[in-house]
Amino acid sequence: MTARDTPSTTPQGAPRDTARGTARSSGVSVTHDLEPHDWSNEETAAYEAAIEAVNGAVGAYSARIAAEEAKDAPDTAVIEAARAAQGRLAKERERLRSADREQIAEARSRYARLAREVMADLT
Repeated sequence: MTARDTPSTTPQGAPRDTARGTARSSGVSVTHDLEPHDWSNEETAAYEAAIEAVNGAVGAYSARIAAEEAKDAPDTAVIEAARAAQGRLAKERERLRSADREQIAEARSRYARLAREVMADLT
């Protein structure tokens, strides 16, 4: 029996893709398989600011949901749309790449603007 014939597992016990040496899409983190990346202080700060901008937009949609739910007759379509937006934002946050300076700069601007717009609609 070769190593390829023998199932491999991660330390957490998740099945591994033996061809690539990574955990399969089972919700198990594969960060231990990532190559090292040296971040400058500037890149780190910009990336964190982009993440916070997305989080701010998610929070703005949470405020929209709370405001709608507080009404005597909440509009379920508004609530569902806000929850869908939160889901999209979570996926977009996962796609942010610290080394992509243009993407990070655009994300910081776009999501901060989105949060302001969503919050302005509440007043």
